[in-house]
Amino acid sequence: MHGVRNAAPWLLSPFLMIMGVFFAAPLLLVVGYSFMTAHYPGGVEFPLTLDAYVKIFYDTDFDGNKVFDPSFLLICWKSLKLAGLCTILCLRAGFPMAYFMATRPPQQRNLWMMLVTIPFWTNLLIRTYSWILILRDEGLVNNILMSTGITSSPITLMCSDFAVGLGLLYSYLPFMVLPIYANLERMDWRLVEAASDLYATRWQTLRKVTIPLTMPGILAGSILVFIPSIGSFLAPQLLGCGQQMMLGNKIENLFGQGGDWPFGSAASVALMIIVMIGLMIMSRRGGIKELV
Repeated sequence: MHGVRNAAPWLLSPFLMIMGVFFAAPLLLVVGYSFMTAHYPGGVEFPLTLDAYVKIFYDTDFDGNKVFDPSFLLICWKSLKLAGLCTILCLRAGFPMAYFMATRPPQQRNLWMMLVTIPFWTNLLIRTYSWILILRDEGLVNNILMSTGITSSPITLMCSDFAVGLGLLYSYLPFMVLPIYANLERMDWRLVEAASDLYATRWQTLRKVTIPLTMPGILAGSILVFIPSIGSFLAPQLLGCGQQMMLGNKIENLFGQGGDWPFGSAASVALMIIVMIGLMIMSRRGGIKELV
């Protein structure tokens, strides 16, 4: 036992090295950049300043005065709204799918699991471009609507919150289905039978037995959907035509065309803070404890 304890630091060293090089170092670099001065058309320089964080709330007019600018806050709100809506829709669609899969005979579950994971076999960029072919004015949806006489002219679906939300839903739905399915598969179904024996209706059984027992999977799926969707880049860039700005697009523009690396780093830090606040709220409600 003493030898195992002495070997523990050496066994952990590969993990600590990977976390330090690929996680801690880039994170510290971004935080450090956020306190430096922008060097256009890209890069940073001294002196240290808080101007990048001031730009989150204020802009400078022609006279050099600070004027409140809500544009970045509106982008944050829009990202939160779309990510939250995506999480809710993924849960509404994913829970029935996971329940259906878990209640199939064991020999059929692998087939359904394969069907859910098929989208992962194709690059996300290609999958997002496929939605452009479906939603554009000359796309599949409008061709069907006009050929059936439902509409006489194309309906504008692209470059809208609807298109972005649909792209997010499609991209992250499997991340909701798989954790819930894994939880349902391990659930003791005798408890459901016991509730039925006690004359509980299907809705009462679902609300009082099934959902509480699958809450760890629901919370895990919600985290796996919310975190990547709030910083999504491809869906708003391609399906939103660059007009439906989210935090991911804003950060990319600041580092790219804008050349304002400190503001881009501050925006990245703001994104991390938003995610951490969401996780802290779940932790205070006991959600994180249920995942362990």
